[in-house]
Amino acid sequence: MNFFSDMIESFKIAWTAIVANKARGALTTLGIIIGILAVTTTMTAFNGMQSSFMQGAGAIGADVIYVSRMPWITMNDFFSFRNRPNLNLAEAEALEEAFKGRAIVMPTMDTRRDLRYRSTTMEAVNVVGTTEKMSVVTNRMPAIGRFLMEFDVRYKKNVVILGHDVAEDLFGTTSPINKEMNIGRYTFRIAGVLEEQGGNTLGGPNFDRQVIVPISTFVKVFGGRRFTDVDIAVKSPAMASLEELEYEVIGEMRKIRKLRPSEGENFSINKLDSLLGAFNSIVGAVVGIGLLITSIALFVGGIGVMNIMFVSVTERTREIGIRKAIGAKKRSILMQFLFESAAICLIGGLIGVGLSAGLASALTATGMMDASISTGILVTAIVVSIIVGVFAGLVPAIKGAGLDPIDALRYE
Repeated sequence: MNFFSDMIESFKIAWTAIVANKARGALTTLGIIIGILAVTTTMTAFNGMQSSFMQGAGAIGADVIYVSRMPWITMNDFFSFRNRPNLNLAEAEALEEAFKGRAIVMPTMDTRRDLRYRSTTMEAVNVVGTTEKMSVVTNRMPAIGRFLMEFDVRYKKNVVILGHDVAEDLFGTTSPINKEMNIGRYTFRIAGVLEEQGGNTLGGPNFDRQVIVPISTFVKVFGGRRFTDVDIAVKSPAMASLEELEYEVIGEMRKIRKLRPSEGENFSINKLDSLLGAFNSIVGAVVGIGLLITSIALFVGGIGVMNIMFVSVTERTREIGIRKAIGAKKRSILMQFLFESAAICLIGGLIGVGLSAGLASALTATGMMDASISTGILVTAIVVSIIVGVFAGLVPAIKGAGLDPIDALRYE
């Protein structure tokens, strides 16, 4: 019971000291505010990037294998891949025939064209040519209207499905269904608008800023057979092993391309997990460096608190002597200064978290990323603030608790 009484008494004295020196307390917390703001903003930005990335990557599909000329992540190996032959529609059709009844095969081609609806234009928008199977291979579903149908692909219909951002920029709040627009110099009828997917904050494809047309129409109007590379998606059948499917896809592609056993693959196999691995590796390293740098600000703030606590101990030497003379124990003096230091840092930490939350809301409002302070970040910031306060006040508190009461009472 004595221990808890000492704690309560120490807290009251510490709080009284903080209130009595508001200006000094405010300046002392400034370093902690900056440190916590920097650390929490870095962690929040990482969470926001990860959330945006995962939202956009969801359209890729975790159970889909992509056959492409180039790997998605090339690093420094670009020149070793650039001379590979493009994949073409005939190879996509041969792969589809090989997996008929066992897996879903979907070819895609893409180009960039200007879009126009009446007097409104969008420049260099990604135009994707594909089949009705995209709605099965990915999770991209129409919010209004419909998706491509087999009929559209078979008869080379000039229909288009708009990404969320394209529909918003060209039509605003007006429904675009069954309206006509231009892709380049060709007229298309709008059949549907896709659900919002979220863009890739790291410069990857923004699925909301795309339009989708039948691949047969794409070839007809854009000359796809001559100029455009083909990507082939193969969706794993239910409960099938993705590794086994990958092995089969490689084998079939080698047969289609007539590669000898001694020859290496002249195509690449891409999967979502390789993209996630690269993302975590690159962004994790960047965030790690960022946290290291921002932690220096927190360390400097802690040193500032320690200096102020040394000043506080020196100014209150006589008070310490009086408390010891009337029976206060070392433990009480120690807790008094530790509480004061921890309280100063906690106040700074809470202000820093508040500012970080405001900054995250601003980033979300501007559409740069979906950033918000998670409960984990909030708890971590508070705990770190208290720990910094305890460590910053520990040495001054030990010094104050160790003062001789007689020498302290003589102090002027």
